[in-house]
Amino acid sequence: MEFSKDDLKEAKRQIDSTLHKLRETIKTFESKKNAERYKSQITLAKRRVKAFEIANWLVENELDK
Repeated sequence: MEFSKDDLKEAKRQIDSTLHKLRETIKTFESKKNAERYKSQITLAKRRVKAFEIANWLVENELDK
């Protein structure tokens, strides 16, 4: 599939925004008094961070072409 540079730049901006929010969510859950209670949410957020980091890397590589 072909995407314009503008599409890729906007995708990267959205990914960066989502990554920031996910990282803040992780911090919030981990700082809770009973953080063990939120273990599944923390795990899910960390997995999503990894997926978005991969997507970001792929978008950056496409932009560098």
